[in-house]
Amino acid sequence: MDNNQLFGKQNYILMLVGLLMLGLGFFLMAGGKSADPKVFNPAEVYSTTRITIAPILIVAGFVIEVFAIMKKNSA
Repeated sequence: MDNNQLFGKQNYILMLVGLLMLGLGFFLMAGGKSADPKVFNPAEVYSTTRITIAPILIVAGFVIEVFAIMKKNSA
């Protein structure tokens, strides 16, 4: 096996987890389509999921990505 690889298996797994968290965060933040576009529904726009949970998942995903890239390959 070639030991000169930049990333190991654990790095790639962490990167995949980070990407999944980013994708989930952006999906949760995506807009809820209103039946009538002329009516503003603050419950949809300012929901806890969009305002709190989604940004936390996105930041956590970026932190995991940075950690996965910076983690030294142990193999």
